[in-house]
Amino acid sequence: MKIEIGVVDAFTDRPFSGNPAAVCLLEQELNSDLMQSIAMEMNLSETAFVQKTEQPGNFNLRWFTPTLEIDLCGHATLASSYWMIQNGWAQEGELISFQTRSGELRVKSEGDFLEMNFPLLPTYHDQHPYFKEELFGKKIIQAAQLKRNWIFELEDQKAVESLVPDFAQIAAHSEEGFIITAIGNRGFDIASRFFGPNVGVNEDPVTGFAHCALMDYWNQKTGKTQLRAYQASKRGGILLLEKHDDRVILKGKAVAVLRGTLEI
Repeated sequence: MKIEIGVVDAFTDRPFSGNPAAVCLLEQELNSDLMQSIAMEMNLSETAFVQKTEQPGNFNLRWFTPTLEIDLCGHATLASSYWMIQNGWAQEGELISFQTRSGELRVKSEGDFLEMNFPLLPTYHDQHPYFKEELFGKKIIQAAQLKRNWIFELEDQKAVESLVPDFAQIAAHSEEGFIITAIGNRGFDIASRFFGPNVGVNEDPVTGFAHCALMDYWNQKTGKTQLRAYQASKRGGILLLEKHDDRVILKGKAVAVLRGTLEI
């Protein structure tokens, strides 16, 4: 069996920045074990699998880290949409509908940007049972909980950028991982990083799902419904966010860096 695969850097317009995802456009159905083996072989934060349905413009989409299947992944959805357009599975400006474990996700291209319509992830202000005042030497301004993850607001973007995580501690005190955030600078409303050792990704370069939660967190705090966000990983990434009731529009760019064939 031969399967075409691509690697796309998402939330960037420059190769080797943003967040890379592998994308398989499937002409035939694969079983979950094989998808997981491919994701392990690719060893990227996510590998996405897209399969056509009987309905035009409608596709099934699944995401796998090197260790498990996940419920929601923004950058791999953006990468999948970009790769589909590049390979004729979708047209520029066309609405692409994905059926996923998080329900229907809709994506369309607008100029150089791809716009993803995702669910807003509710956050609840709470105190972490272990990290109450400081997180690895950085003062915690406020903490919030969401499904399987925690958000920690720090003093400023510099604190976010300079924090040195202890991944063993994060793994021991979270179900999936930690999102750290602060008010941004240099033209950004917010800055963040995401650590997910329990999903096989110590630090994710750019994290779409985290911004579905960060939009809710910062909207509660500031009332803003539009945010220009920077994920301050080593690779870095830029997202434009818009809140619409219980949905979030995530806008970003992408660039392809590799095309290949898996031989199985």
